[in-house]
Amino acid sequence: MRRRKLLAVLGSALTVGALGVAGITDAFAATTGSLISASNGKCLDVANNSTADGAVVHMWTCYDSVASQKWTLADNGSVQSQGKCLDVVNGGTSDGAVVHLWTCYDSVASQKWTLTAAGDLVNTASGKCLDIKDNNTADGARLQLWSCAGSPNQKWTTSGTPTTPPSTVPPNPSNPDLGPNVSVFDPSMPASTIQNRLNQVFNQQVTNQFGNARYALLFKPGSYNVDANVGFFTQVAGLGLTPDAVTVNGRVHAEADWWPDGTQNATQNFWRSAEGLSVTPAGGLDRWAVSQAAPYRRMHVRGSLALSDGGWSSGGFLADSRIDGQIQSGTQQQWLTRNSAMGSWSGSNWNQVFVGASGAPAQSFPSPPYTTVGAAPVIAEKPYLYVDGAGAYQVFVPALRRNAAGTTWANGNPAGTSLPIGTFYVVKAGDTAATINAALAAGKNLLVTPGVYHLSAPVTVNRANTVVLGLGLATFVPDNGAVAMTVADVDGVRVAGLLFDAGTTNSPVLMEVGPNGSAADHSANPTVLSDVFFRIGGSIAGRASVSLRINSDDVIGDHAWIWRADHGNDGTYGWTINTAANGLVVNGDDVTFYGLFVEHYQQYQTVWNGENGRTYFYQNEMPYDPPNQAAYMNGSTQGWAAYKVADSVTNHQAWGLGSYCYFNVNRSVVNARAFEVPAKPGIRFTDMVTVSLGGAGTISRVINNKADAVNSGHQVTYLTSGP
Repeated sequence: MRRRKLLAVLGSALTVGALGVAGITDAFAATTGSLISASNGKCLDVANNSTADGAVVHMWTCYDSVASQKWTLADNGSVQSQGKCLDVVNGGTSDGAVVHLWTCYDSVASQKWTLTAAGDLVNTASGKCLDIKDNNTADGARLQLWSCAGSPNQKWTTSGTPTTPPSTVPPNPSNPDLGPNVSVFDPSMPASTIQNRLNQVFNQQVTNQFGNARYALLFKPGSYNVDANVGFFTQVAGLGLTPDAVTVNGRVHAEADWWPDGTQNATQNFWRSAEGLSVTPAGGLDRWAVSQAAPYRRMHVRGSLALSDGGWSSGGFLADSRIDGQIQSGTQQQWLTRNSAMGSWSGSNWNQVFVGASGAPAQSFPSPPYTTVGAAPVIAEKPYLYVDGAGAYQVFVPALRRNAAGTTWANGNPAGTSLPIGTFYVVKAGDTAATINAALAAGKNLLVTPGVYHLSAPVTVNRANTVVLGLGLATFVPDNGAVAMTVADVDGVRVAGLLFDAGTTNSPVLMEVGPNGSAADHSANPTVLSDVFFRIGGSIAGRASVSLRINSDDVIGDHAWIWRADHGNDGTYGWTINTAANGLVVNGDDVTFYGLFVEHYQQYQTVWNGENGRTYFYQNEMPYDPPNQAAYMNGSTQGWAAYKVADSVTNHQAWGLGSYCYFNVNRSVVNARAFEVPAKPGIRFTDMVTVSLGGAGTISRVINNKADAVNSGHQVTYLTSGP
């Protein structure tokens, strides 16, 4: 409801009961002038006359002609200087919360203030007072929120004459409200303010593996002296068109020191990302000790990068990045480096794959186990949010590349298309399948802000070239057995940065690309799935028959972790609890995957029925939890292959594959083979490894009936080609 406009006279009063603070009154309406402190006679001022989001607000000697000391006390409750609003950083409500200048939004409570008859300037969201920190009377004294105490450093008077600003502040389509879980940093903000927010999010998320909190921490172009330790469900990203537009002098890193037994084990460092940053690490070495669903994209490390923290780490993905120094894989079990550049590479374990990467080691599988492919046959990088030279937000959609080697930005700005943020519907808390689908039907793309969204019906993407981009690993959960998302058999859809988490009622499929029987040719403009992840159980006792089914032709998958949980919150996992037959089913022709991770499903984990499929890097673990052999049989065959190519298929190729067993519930369980494919001239698997982890269980053969078993007596088998 619009607040009633009052006379611009100090002493006019309207009790604002909604604040819950006795005696708070509205003592202004549309007054422009200075805000003067009773403690020192100095003026509220914006440092350096800045109008940038995040500009510092401080105290300074009053000057009549300085625009940054002119404040409009608007009738909608905002306090404005030069068109921007006095705001509390990240909507903070605690004592000590920092204030700054920010783009005005009429619905944001942290931008609403009331000047009382007693001279207190009270923030609506917190009920706390604008306070001069530490009672400092010098020029440059900082401002904060603090519990109202009636002290002189919290008392304000106005000078000036009434004006008539707009009663509401219209949203700026080029600078959107991204919700409370997105923090946007500006280089004019104090480093301590940024560091405090980074630390706050990390400390909350460092062990929050199965919680619902999601965060995106975004850096506008410029230089920063901070350290970003990246925890669960956190995206740290630059808002430049190229990585070098945002420089971090410090580290952007993932560590394993949270692991309870002190072994630095990173095998559960999932669900986080670093994107679009140039990092100059202290000491010359940064670390990204991760396992699945932790992409490292469009990064420029001006130094070296370690992929482990001393203990095991179990899989990872690096793309469109440049590492000036050496990539040190250490105890990393398997890794895909795609379309990147590095000074050199050191280390190997089971399965290290390079596609279109300069500086990569030569092909040498299995000694050491390097699989090196010169170029990616067809690829388009993940879309991303950026801020253009005029300060407007846009989403960049990288162009399709063929026979691609190296990064998209090696020679300057990448090829592609920029979409204004006004073409996107910004999905936020409270949105439903109905509101999302209404936006799609109106021709909007989707920018999904960090959060967990329950869906009563599928999100239906029917328009060609639609972009669906998630921030902070935004999560869709289908309720009551619904499908979470369907994509029509159309050209050029981009889906990126989302987690699909199965609901507690079984869904037939979580995401389907193209309806059954799709047959259109999309080779000139394929659909691309980038950093699209799936989870069955772990957070809740989810169930789904199939996680991802692709019926359309020419689809590109670029990093997918498709996971049936082997651990999680109590009561959310177990052989009869988080049930799921298949992770990925491909029915379309000419489908290509880079970085395909599929784990723990109860039948065939990957089923490929389409022709001309290609996979570059495949990582798999068989289900840990078959209670006995009888429960894990495919007819008369012991277990189910990790990767099944249909008998009808005549052409299929795959490079750099690993499948591991860890039958820890019953160590006597046997799986007959890791890979099951027709023996035809057009089908070729290159560089495979099977492992019995700790000797827990047996995989009898690598591919079909070929190669040695792995078990407690022989834990690793390599095979260079098959079938």
